[in-house]
Amino acid sequence: MDGLARPDVTQLLARGVTRLLMAHGLSPLLEVPLANGRRADIMAITGSGEIWIVETKSCLADYACDAKWPDYIEYCDRFFFGVTEEFPRDLIPGECGLIVADGFGGAILRDSPVRTLNAARRKAVTLLFARIAAQRLAFL
Repeated sequence: MDGLARPDVTQLLARGVTRLLMAHGLSPLLEVPLANGRRADIMAITGSGEIWIVETKSCLADYACDAKWPDYIEYCDRFFFGVTEEFPRDLIPGECGLIVADGFGGAILRDSPVRTLNAARRKAVTLLFARIAAQRLAFL
């Protein structure tokens, strides 16, 4: 994705991560606002109700200026960084999953540890997910 503008890389990265998640049987949504004021780049739900969040990083500068990723962990069972092939992977903390993607798909290079949400938080996040999905579907 060299030579592309950062917004274009971000869009392609999100598309590739979304395709990967769907290939693994998850249902993803982009740009999901959370109760703590943060916005998850990609949130997905598995068939069993597990919640995944993927924070996409299009370049090193995008990663370097972002220290908010720990704020997402309390809203998901699994947390991943989604990066491009060119991204220096050794910068991604070991306690996070790692996805490498391009505009066509991707691969999970490191699985995320499972941090099971408590029942009340799971219900709130699942309802948020369902409401956002339904509202977006209504505008198609």
